[in-house]
Amino acid sequence: MLMKAPARWGVRARITGMRGPRAHGLLFVLPYLPFLLVFGILPMFYALYLAVTTDGGGMAGLGNFTRTFRDYRFVPAFEHILLYTGVWLASLIVLVVGLALLLHGRASRVTSTFRFLFYIPGALAGASAVLVWLFMLDPSVSPGSLLLRASGAHLFVESIAPARLPFVFAMIAFWTGAGGWIVVLYGALNTIPQDLEEAARIDGAGPVTIALRLKLPLIRKWVAYMAILSVATGTQLFIEPQLVNEASLGLVPDTWSSNQLAYQLAFRYGDFNGAAAVSVDLIAIGLVAAVLIVKRTGLFRTED
Repeated sequence: MLMKAPARWGVRARITGMRGPRAHGLLFVLPYLPFLLVFGILPMFYALYLAVTTDGGGMAGLGNFTRTFRDYRFVPAFEHILLYTGVWLASLIVLVVGLALLLHGRASRVTSTFRFLFYIPGALAGASAVLVWLFMLDPSVSPGSLLLRASGAHLFVESIAPARLPFVFAMIAFWTGAGGWIVVLYGALNTIPQDLEEAARIDGAGPVTIALRLKLPLIRKWVAYMAILSVATGTQLFIEPQLVNEASLGLVPDTWSSNQLAYQLAFRYGDFNGAAAVSVDLIAIGLVAAVLIVKRTGLFRTED
């Protein structure tokens, strides 16, 4: 006689009744969903509520958005962030993808050592990385002082001049994050069947042709995934300019980035509604960028 399965087995049965990849993916995602809801989705809706209301709870419509846009610090802060994110994203797409393809094309014990070395800077937290680079950017003590002086920076304050900061922060972000993405893309390259590469070699394709015409299109979705997360992370820049502001004794303004501007509005001026409006602007930029990347790359397109 068959026994009735306990009710708690229902969810497990439904999950295991799915096809293998879907079931495994759902099992990985489920533990993350409560944290996404509590620390991601709910704060986003709360920020949206604050952005369209006043201190007294009345509706403000787009008033907070227009008021913060007219702030003389708003446009420069967003210009800094967009320039920084663009430089960082371009360096990731070109250099990280290029290094991953190069390492995969020369797979050996040496490349495994290089992957490990590339990954080491990623073990440093953002604040630690900035402190290291503050030392590296001081021509009086930096081991790269000759390069700094050749670029026209003879003093520390010249190395962190406002015009240089987007590129300095992009360099710091690349130094700390490139290694992890190289490992990710290298893993994606390992999923390409060897038969395809062998067939391409038989047809006379060289290493460069195989990398650009075969491997790169097959990891396009991973590159798109890297681009989306990089844009989302880049628009949230805060720790790096904040530490540089303190190290330079205020030479770099404390509203250099849009996140810093939102922080100052909230905790210096008590304008939480204006800070929420700036935060919603950042969310909108990230969402628009993500939609454009998904549409152009077919990130979620499935092949029958």
